[in-house]
Parts: sequence; structure tokens; C-alpha cells
Amino acid sequence: MSSTAGKVIKCRAAVAWEAGKPLVIEEVEVAPPQAMEVRVKILYTSLCHTDVYFWEAKGQTPVFPRIFGHEAGGIVECVGEGVTDLAPGDHVLPVFTGECKECAHCKSEESNMCNLLRINTDRGVMLNDGKSRFTINGKPIYHFVGTSTFSEYTVTHVGCLAKINPLAPLDKVCVLSCGISTGLGATLNVAKPKRGSTVAVFGLGAVGLAAAEGARIAGASRIIGVDLNPNRFEEAKKFGCTEFVNPKDYNKPVQEVLAEMTDGGVDRSVECTGHIDAMISAFECVHDGWGVAVLVGVPHKDAVFKTHPINLLNERTLKGTFFGNYKPRTDIPSVVEKYMAKDLELEKFITHSVPFSQINKAFDLMLKGEGIRCIISMDE
Repeated sequence: MSSTAGKVIKCRAAVAWEAGKPLVIEEVEVAPPQAMEVRVKILYTSLCHTDVYFWEAKGQTPVFPRIFGHEAGGIVECVGEGVTDLAPGDHVLPVFTGECKECAHCKSEESNMCNLLRINTDRGVMLNDGKSRFTINGKPIYHFVGTSTFSEYTVTHVGCLAKINPLAPLDKVCVLSCGISTGLGATLNVAKPKRGSTVAVFGLGAVGLAAAEGARIAGASRIIGVDLNPNRFEEAKKFGCTEFVNPKDYNKPVQEVLAEMTDGGVDRSVECTGHIDAMISAFECVHDGWGVAVLVGVPHKDAVFKTHPINLLNERTLKGTFFGNYKPRTDIPSVVEKYMAKDLELEKFITHSVPFSQINKAFDLMLKGEGIRCIISMDE
């Protein structure tokens, strides 16, 4: 056991004191893990758009002060009572959703939506006792999606940690704990394109590029990137995109453009923007008889999906996915192995890196739309 096991640790964390204001590096106290909890030393974390979205807190319940961060890689420092499948020294990826292995969803081969540990963006405390493990001078600092990786040490439920190959470089595989797995799994696990098929990807941000990477791995012959920002097209070629469509270049719906390009429609489409019009286009652009559309992007809470029922009756399939249908503990270790076997390329997703002391620079890059993923090194 480490010398710090069972004791409060003081360390640096980037604290969001209020919505939209720069994070402040503070000394925080991190309590030891309680039953079924694990304390993890975070080595690398990356910034995902979800962090920025809830930091801005324009459309959600504001929960502050808070420690954001949910894409990361770290090493187990100590474990709480009842934790049997992790030990100090294990390499782990924290995941914003979990796998308790006990509920109906976890026992189902078809679902990854754990009843106990499913994402909850409003909850800023641990399930065990309804309290935070982070404090500053005795005052609580709230958690974010059960991970809070913008801290040198964090406490998470054991069900939200994927134990991975210790040889995997954490500064690369940390990006698999959210966005990249979401897009990759949407294609490989849900759309399941056949070799030689045609795939359209709507939205060429990190998740969309990961969906395109999934189509490349699956052997799709045409991967059509759809985005309103033509600056993204050149970069997307690295992820397998063979053609590009900017809906603004046409005076007709993009689903008609895609149908004309593909002799009736694409075989598979993956929607990664969350804009309702793109969701409808992604469904209506698939071929009748066998086409499958997968929705990944999260829409506005008041958005309504409208399409004519004949589109379904003509044997088009519409599916949704959450975290690429991966069960965090069961499946993510094998995604890491895809990278280790060089089947999955992660380096091209990582466009920037900053030391922890300059974490606000990562926010600036994302707000400007520059780069894909920025890795934040905790020891700098």
C-alpha cells in the first residue's frame, strides 16, 4: 500500500469557481476512498467539449465550485473497502458513465446504460454518502460526472474505471475515455458497415472523426464527411474520409445531395453534431431496404425529430447510441488493445499539449475551434 493510503492528500486541482470564468489552480484536499471507491493519481487528462459546455453552464443547472475533466489516464493510488478487481499501481481510464455489473443493463448484452452509474451531470457528490471528496479549507468542491480529472488525485466509483494494459501510453490512450470511443463505437458497434460499403459522417469534430476512423477500420470504400466548416475537410482525410459535402454549397436538402452521389443513398450514416436538422438528414440519406442511421450527437432538450413514417416502412433503420455502446469496464480495455496492435491510430487525434498550469489554454483552443484533442500533462 502507498504511504498516503487512507489519508487525506493535498494536491493541485483546476477549480471552476463560477460559470465561464478561467479555472484557478488551487491546493485541494482529497479524502480517501470510501466503500467501492478508488483514489487515482491522474497523469494525463484531455479537454472534451462536454467539459466546456457545462463550464459555460448556459443551458444547464450550474453546479459550482467544481472540478471538471473526464477524459484521462491514471494509476490507482489506493482502494476503498469492497474493491477487489483493482489494486494500487493498476493503470486505469476513468469513464463518465459506469458499469456496476449487477443491474439489468449491465447483465444485458445489448446495453451499456448502467442503472447505478449512468451519467448524471447535475450530481456533484459521491453516491456512497452524498458528499464530495474534494475540499478547500473544509468547504466542498463539487465533482463532475463522477470523474473530476482536472486534479492530480481524484476519487471515483470502482465501476467508472477501466483497468487497462500497463504498457499502453497514458498520454495517448487517455482520449479513449470519452469522445473517441463514442464515435468509434457508434460505427463499429452500432452502424456496423460492411467492407466496401458507403458511410456518411455528419460533423467532423473529434467524435465525427472517430466515427470516420471506425468506418476506415471496417473497410468502407467511401466515407463522406458532411460539415458546414470546409476547413475541417483536409484534416478529415487522415481519418479515412474520401469525399466531402458542405450543405451550404447546395440549394437543396443535403440528404438529396447524398442520395444522388450514392445511387439512392448511403449504406450507413453516423450523426455527430446534435443539430436536429442534421439528425433528420442523416436518417433520410440512407438507402431504402438496408440503410442504417446512427444518432450520436445530443440535441437541444426541446428538439423534436420529424420524418415521414414511410421512410421507416421502406426498411431504413434509425438507431441511437450512448458511449458507442461500449461497457466501460468490459469493453474499453479491448479498445486500448486495438491501439496497441496499431489497428486504431490515436496520435492523429492529438493536436496540442499543454502543462497543467496552462489548462486555460486548452479551453481557449477549443473555444476557437482549433485542433481536435489537447493533452494536459499533470506533472508540469
